[in-house]
Amino acid sequence: MSRLGSLGARLYRGEVGYDFIGKRKIWYGISILITITAIVGLAVSGLNMGIEFKGGAVFTTPKTSVTVAKAEDLATEASGHQAIVQKLGNGGLRIQITEVDTAKSDEIKGKLSKDLGVPAEKIAADLVGPSWGEQIANKAWTGLGIFMVLVVIYLAIAFEWRMAIAALVALIHDITITVGVYALVGFEVTPGTVIGLLTILGYSLYDTVVVFDSLKEGTKGITKQTRWTYSEIANRSINGTLVRSINTTVVALLPVAGLLFIGGGVLGAGMLNDISLALFVGLAAGAYSSIFIATPLVADLKERDPQMKALKKRILAKRAAAAAKGESAEDESSEDDYPDDTAPAAAVVGQRQQPPRGHGRTPGKRR
Repeated sequence: MSRLGSLGARLYRGEVGYDFIGKRKIWYGISILITITAIVGLAVSGLNMGIEFKGGAVFTTPKTSVTVAKAEDLATEASGHQAIVQKLGNGGLRIQITEVDTAKSDEIKGKLSKDLGVPAEKIAADLVGPSWGEQIANKAWTGLGIFMVLVVIYLAIAFEWRMAIAALVALIHDITITVGVYALVGFEVTPGTVIGLLTILGYSLYDTVVVFDSLKEGTKGITKQTRWTYSEIANRSINGTLVRSINTTVVALLPVAGLLFIGGGVLGAGMLNDISLALFVGLAAGAYSSIFIATPLVADLKERDPQMKALKKRILAKRAAAAAKGESAEDESSEDDYPDDTAPAAAVVGQRQQPPRGHGRTPGKRR
């Protein structure tokens, strides 16, 4: 077995682990700081909305030797607005200029023809109205709202309402960070960005639901035992699924990173930038929130329940009594801690007790 696999097995059995729940205030503080930074970046810098949302003109030229940087300067000078230029696979250029009407478009086309040394009839000019981008944005907001309502209803039915609330908070956390990163890095927001944001919604909840499922199984019959509190079992659930979460996140991030840093950064493919940045940030934020936000928040909400308060009080009293005797609370536990075989699955730790050799046999000769 590999070292990572061995670590995963030890985490699952509870032999090793990190106290995520106990240090939750630290993670809450880090998350709040990151979220505030994203909101400030969004408020100060704003989103760099693409031509589909602002409206404007797109000019496509045939093959030319003019560089992208030079073409940007020429297009900006010709239009009086900031131009975005991309190199096409056939050697031509795609020039985007926002807030341009039909009359202005013809004028810019003539100037570009002269400056780039390309016949005007070979330059394709397309006008894009802002209403199309507005429709996309409205539909995206509608889809996001419906998705969140359905997610809350499903999680409340499949698990419980506390988990639904925690998952919703984690989801809002992930979306806020992703949008804030777009504002901070200045990437253009296009329909591809909207697609990426909607795509990460499912990924954002994947690891969260995995931990919640483990937590649900581990807390069955929790009030019938006096060894572990809800928070302790929640911590074991996180540790038990930690390696799985890391593996799935890394595997998902690798191809997205290839799209972002190679496809978008090196090759300069604009649409790949829009989609891959949203996916990359969303996947990373989703894995983070499932471990450091969603599950600790569930534990916080659950520990306020009267039954969980009473359970914690009994457990602490038992541990105090065991400490006074110089014993371990776990050593004092007996089968009565788990009536009707309701021991939490996540609470099985350490080596199992093996029956002594010859147990159940009558001393004497072998038959």
